[in-house]
Amino acid sequence: MTQRLPEWLTIRLPRPDTIKQVEDMMRSKNLHTVCESARCPNLPECWSKKTATFMILGDTCTRSCGFCAIKVGKGEQLDPFEPLNVAKVTNDLGLKHVVVTSVARDDLKDEGADQFAKTILALRKANPLTIVEVLTPDFKGKRDLIKVVTDARPDIYNHNIETIERLHTVVRPQAKYARTLSVLKTVKELDPTIYTKSGIMLGLGETREEVLTTLSDLRAVGVDAVTIGQYLRPTMKHLPVHSFIHPDEFSEYEKIGEEMGFIFVASGPFIRSSYNAIEFSKKVMAERLLR
Repeated sequence: MTQRLPEWLTIRLPRPDTIKQVEDMMRSKNLHTVCESARCPNLPECWSKKTATFMILGDTCTRSCGFCAIKVGKGEQLDPFEPLNVAKVTNDLGLKHVVVTSVARDDLKDEGADQFAKTILALRKANPLTIVEVLTPDFKGKRDLIKVVTDARPDIYNHNIETIERLHTVVRPQAKYARTLSVLKTVKELDPTIYTKSGIMLGLGETREEVLTTLSDLRAVGVDAVTIGQYLRPTMKHLPVHSFIHPDEFSEYEKIGEEMGFIFVASGPFIRSSYNAIEFSKKVMAERLLR
């Protein structure tokens, strides 16, 4: 049975003309966006602002997470022109902050790390002033693959923990809580100047204490920024929503996160990893001036 959404989860209608313009641009370069593939509720707002999160390495994931709407199957052949096309569309859209994510590619020897690096370098060459954020899979925690990405020097390295430790085997059966923390710790060890970021979904059955523990664990490995949002069931085949978190509770987590020492905390029902990512850019640039 479909759950009725609370009033604070009402989505505003988009501007269809601008959305069509962004969509046509993506299709002309054979590019994918996580906005579409993951059925993000913020797509109308973000695309109407001409912002999007690029999804490289194809649109088919080799892992099956209980919350994610991205299709699962055999990985596609890599597009050698993908890095250049991402840079071209970024330039055409005039993006000041670009987010590059991907499906998991456990079928590849390097799990897609080299394509991430090539995309970062292409963006740097074509758009030297643009803040580059990557949202990567865990690369099974392999330090050499993480290093391939950090050596390309993204401004922000994002890897989501998604949920509290107790629920990992259900929500992310092919991932591990400790491995995610290890990835984020490794990034800081390899290059302390790269900002690290992670995100967690609420409403899957976690307790307040477990959320606070997760935030504390992220800070313990040096994570700089965190996003906290409401899990919304993409289809009836996915995990059900256990509860809808009130905006006041999200505000409380935002305050607690700031007190823990995160540079940036975005917490609210519609917050997703890349939603209004440019707001963190402002923090990044401000921090740079102080260094």
